[in-house]
Amino acid sequence: MKRQKDVPTSTELQLLKILWTLGPSTVRQVHQRVSEVQEVGYTTVLKMFQIMHEKGLVTRDESSRAHIYKANYTEAQTQSSIVSDMLNKAFGGSKSELVLRALGESASREEIAEIRRVLDSLESNNK
Repeated sequence: MKRQKDVPTSTELQLLKILWTLGPSTVRQVHQRVSEVQEVGYTTVLKMFQIMHEKGLVTRDESSRAHIYKANYTEAQTQSSIVSDMLNKAFGGSKSELVLRALGESASREEIAEIRRVLDSLESNNK
């Protein structure tokens, strides 16, 4: 599995989410989707994709007039990269501190039950 070097900004993450939904897309296709929720210029989306390409977050197929952009990493890989970055920067690498802080924001019964299932599964796998 490829390791993502750069953590995407919130704007880059918004564009990546669109790519994960649509699959490989042109700037125009992504711009249309972004424009449904916020006013943004076509050239702004194009510039963001150029930056994301330089950072290695997306690949660009230049074989046709309209370049096709594709996410280099899956949504799960990107989420792992973001969590790892936050874990190291904000919690000194302590997973328990991260979980305690997240739970301190009040988790629902369903969320607590799901967390318990995950913990039980991790514990079973480590025996």
